[in-house]
Amino acid sequence: MTPAKGLRILFADDERSLQEFMRSELPRLGHEVIVCPDGKSAVKTLEKANFDAAILDLRMPGLTGIEVLEQLKQTSPDTEVVIMTGHASMETAIEAVRLGAFDYVTKPCKLAEIEAVLRKVVEKRDLKHKTLALQSRVQAAEGPSHLVGASPAMQAVHRLIATVAPTESTVMILGETGTGKELVARTLFEQSKRADMPFIPVNCGALSENLVESELFGHRKGAFTGADRDHKGLFEVANGGTLFLDEVGELNKNIQVKLLRFLESGEIRRVGETEPFRTEVRVLCATNRDLREMIQKDEFREDLYFRVNTFEIRLPALRERRQDIPDLAKHLLARAARRPLDQVAPLLTPDAVDTLLEYDWPGNVRELANVMEHAFILSGGAKITSDHMPHHLRGGSRATLPLSKPQMQVAAHTQPDLPKTLKEIEMDHIFKVLEKHRGNKPAAAAELGIVLKTLYNKLNQWEEERRQAG
Repeated sequence: MTPAKGLRILFADDERSLQEFMRSELPRLGHEVIVCPDGKSAVKTLEKANFDAAILDLRMPGLTGIEVLEQLKQTSPDTEVVIMTGHASMETAIEAVRLGAFDYVTKPCKLAEIEAVLRKVVEKRDLKHKTLALQSRVQAAEGPSHLVGASPAMQAVHRLIATVAPTESTVMILGETGTGKELVARTLFEQSKRADMPFIPVNCGALSENLVESELFGHRKGAFTGADRDHKGLFEVANGGTLFLDEVGELNKNIQVKLLRFLESGEIRRVGETEPFRTEVRVLCATNRDLREMIQKDEFREDLYFRVNTFEIRLPALRERRQDIPDLAKHLLARAARRPLDQVAPLLTPDAVDTLLEYDWPGNVRELANVMEHAFILSGGAKITSDHMPHHLRGGSRATLPLSKPQMQVAAHTQPDLPKTLKEIEMDHIFKVLEKHRGNKPAAAAELGIVLKTLYNKLNQWEEERRQAG
């Protein structure tokens, strides 16, 4: 696989000896190179493939280096251009830079000069990557910044992370919805050798089926209707870093084939391009689905399963590590209060902690985070009691009968001897489906044929109407 510091370079010059020199020497420096004998062939090559850098002779048959530069900046503005000229003049240099050239060198040039310029191109690219890495850390700071929990189950998770993080292994993170799979992926990234490069998370289930290939692998201008410019895919954006594919089981079979190709060869191909190119990315995957069952149903490729499941980390559900709930609640409460852990956050009273411990947490840590934000808002920043918890947490555990409380509310609100309204019938059905899935809202929404946001809206509206009715 091409080193992360290597570039994909197009070299265009009509001197045969220089062509052969670059064809042999640039790969020795760790770069890939495509050589073109003139400007027209360079433009045709640039229309078919993407390059990190282009080294263009100023004077070539057909099209000059400046003319190729002008066309290149319209179709692939991220490609850095170096102009070579045997007719050095300040006017030429100024014109090239004004049109977007990264730098220029004069003929006859030494390999050391070319190497120095390309090193600057690599440094500029790495700076972009580090900026992306910083942005991802800032985004991560909005949520829990580290895995919280000292239970035996979480200690096992920490040991697995410490073992596999420094390697280049592909990792599969398994766990129910809301258990913190992305946080495990970020922890793997932060403890890896790629921690100063980009971390790019992508929710495969949220990608449009028509655009998923373009989002992951990129496309060339004109590849399909609406593709009005080149687009870098997430594999290309993550070059040198880590790509986290959450809900990998949602990828269709066509994309599964392309993912397998990358894992086997390190090559990707943009939509609309004929030539593949290499990118150096570590892949982490996560799913809450049973991939083995999907293989039996011919919904997931068995060969891809063995590729992505090189190393497996199974994240326990929150109900399986109840002793972590008090510390997690305090951590999430401090986040809701926008206060660091070393400052005083609202106090959780013993009865509030008891309420949290009695609940079954079908939504896991994500649900706990929402509950703590709800309680913080309701308490006004003062100490938090069980009365500040959402209604479905108060009055007992859902461990034995999920959603029994809401169903009791439905029964109380709709007397059996009176006809039910359409809204009551709808909510009655929603609660039954939720009970069937033990409170798993994504699974319930899927069976109901609605998006998760719609389900939350209906539940919140019902709760508000019930509260107003007294």
